Amino acid sequence: MKNQLKARRKPKVITDLRHLVVSGAELFGDKALYEYREHGELLRFSYRDNLEHMNRLGTAFAELGLMGKHIAVVGDTHPHYMTAYFATVNGGGVIVPLDRDLSDYDLADFLNLSEASALVYTESMAKRIPGIRKNAPGVKVFIPIGGADSGADGTYPMAKLLEMGERLLASGDTRFTSHRIDLEKMCALLFTSGTTGTSKGVMLSQRNLTAATNASCQSMEYDDTNTFVSVLPMHHSYEVTCGHLAIQNIGGSIYINDGLKNALRSFLYYKPNALMLVPLFVETMYKRIWAEIDKQGMRGKVKAAMKLSNFLLALGIDVRDKLFSKIKEAFGSNLRSIVCGGAPLDPKLIKDFETFGITVLEGYGITECAPLVAVNSPGKVRLCSVGQPVKGCQVKIDPSGGDYVTYENTKSRKMPRPAGPVGEILVKGDNVMLGYYKNEDATREAFTEDGWFRTGDIGYLDSDGYLYITGRKKNVIILSNGKNIFPEELEEKLSRVPGVGECVVIGRKNEAGETVLTAVIYPDPEHSAGKTKDEIQKSLREAANELNRTLPIYKQIRAVELRETEFEKTSSRKIKRYLVK
Repeated sequence: MKNQLKARRKPKVITDLRHLVVSGAELFGDKALYEYREHGELLRFSYRDNLEHMNRLGTAFAELGLMGKHIAVVGDTHPHYMTAYFATVNGGGVIVPLDRDLSDYDLADFLNLSEASALVYTESMAKRIPGIRKNAPGVKVFIPIGGADSGADGTYPMAKLLEMGERLLASGDTRFTSHRIDLEKMCALLFTSGTTGTSKGVMLSQRNLTAATNASCQSMEYDDTNTFVSVLPMHHSYEVTCGHLAIQNIGGSIYINDGLKNALRSFLYYKPNALMLVPLFVETMYKRIWAEIDKQGMRGKVKAAMKLSNFLLALGIDVRDKLFSKIKEAFGSNLRSIVCGGAPLDPKLIKDFETFGITVLEGYGITECAPLVAVNSPGKVRLCSVGQPVKGCQVKIDPSGGDYVTYENTKSRKMPRPAGPVGEILVKGDNVMLGYYKNEDATREAFTEDGWFRTGDIGYLDSDGYLYITGRKKNVIILSNGKNIFPEELEEKLSRVPGVGECVVIGRKNEAGETVLTAVIYPDPEHSAGKTKDEIQKSLREAANELNRTLPIYKQIRAVELRETEFEKTSSRKIKRYLVK
């Protein structure tokens, strides 16, 4: 099917998350909202199914005494994950999405911390439930999505609850369907990355999620002709809000990928015309494109074709589909755009993808803002920027903080000059959280006296209101000479170096007690094949020296350390920087 970036249908403005589901069923009926595989069988889940299943499960929750309670959900992406989500939030309850990659002990701790009364889980979590439940005594109801019979131990399979709800609805039960939604009340509790000792519970309301969903739809030129593949984990606010909620609102269709390793296979099968990804995934796609080009000895010809294509495009002649059809075949041939957020992307990568006919739209969000704050829009992409603030969201810069927020720390990235100060990014709008769960001190510290949320990210705005992120406040490395370094800048440059698979830049103390900029690198396995450790070390050290020639002395990398394994990552594919010692 041929995709067009220009929207044909203006997205509706939803008033709450019940309206999202009800209006979706009215407008799109039997159209596939989800397509997914279960035990090898391809299944469809329509917009009408979405409404009917929500009402059935919500009514069953009322019967079990769960309506209005805190209900946790964990596991793989599945239509009934969202059924549990909607049945909870639209019945006055609080949904608690948990990271499936946490240990059983940490999951139990989060269940206790969130005061969850029930846990909904997908089939892949079934074997772990006994270990979780013994340490989470407050959870009285366990709801498997698929499999298992009802038991005296409080297990109620989702299928049984849907049957229960259907019977109750048929008898005239309206406890769920007539529930009046309070837009200001907490409806979702999302935990930031970390253990229960460091993580904070972000309280979001229906107003927050509705505002972020509407803003996402209004910022993107997508409509009911768009098809997506869901790749990111479901506990991630970006995946749920900008993915599942916003895609439902435009009438799009989603194919559920069954594991990161199968993502490219899913692209080939489903042929999406749009994707929502994190940088590590986009970078992997980019490296694979060029690895395949080099494998076929075509780099020179492809480079020439890119120059020709860009020249013709400047004249208004678009031949990208013809010139680069083989490249796009790897992603199903229809891919036209990728929305990407979570970390900075190399501008060269964005330009090359655009040359191939795939527009990469960088955005910026944070869980506390439900999560969308800013995004580049089709036809208005600005390199190095995460775009303009979305509708209903205000952004300003707090210049306090001293030397580490000066423009001198950013200009080597060839970013445009700021129109105002460089400093901490502050946000205000209907998308901003209620606060941190049972943590008044952290909530108070997160807001200015006049109500602006402190993101902890450093950046600036240009003269057209585009936002630029220069680093994370808590990641700053303070050198012995007082200079401050944002490691993200150096990591972005290092990631372009052939042979670098993954990297983290840290400040390491030397024998003299001085802080030395050190690059910890996991070499690219394909590039390093057949080389000794010493050869790899020498090659990367030479590459770092070459990079240093382009940097001010105080930013130069003085040491290179190799890792034999990939860095530990969150389920949303972000490196766990705090574990790098």
